[in-house]
Amino acid sequence: MEIPEHHKQAVIPHIMVDGAAEAIDFYAKAFGAVELFRLEDEAGRITHAEIRIHGSTLMLGDADAPFSAPDRAATSVALHVYVPDVDSLTTTAVAVGAELLTTPTDMPYGARQSTLRDAFGHVWIFLTPIAKD
Repeated sequence: MEIPEHHKQAVIPHIMVDGAAEAIDFYAKAFGAVELFRLEDEAGRITHAEIRIHGSTLMLGDADAPFSAPDRAATSVALHVYVPDVDSLTTTAVAVGAELLTTPTDMPYGARQSTLRDAFGHVWIFLTPIAKD
């Protein structure tokens, strides 16, 4: 088997959610995700799926032992994605149910950034490059 080009030279996040099909729909509406493929078991649960968000590949599936969905109170991982317009994406994501953790803000390292918690408990940091002063 040859490694798919979008998997080469990459650490690919693989998140577990309660309700992977609903998560894929949410990510499409909130972040502009495009579904690449999905594998379902006999019960219709997603065992593995891949989506692309602004050029980045994300793997996901329905939570099952030994993996669990994140606790809504805290998470140990944040997913960073560069996007063309962080303000627009943030507005859209909040409108469809993402929780705004930090508003879009110009950061001293040359990016405009917002932080959101998706409807499934994962924290996302979206950035748009800006000119540094």
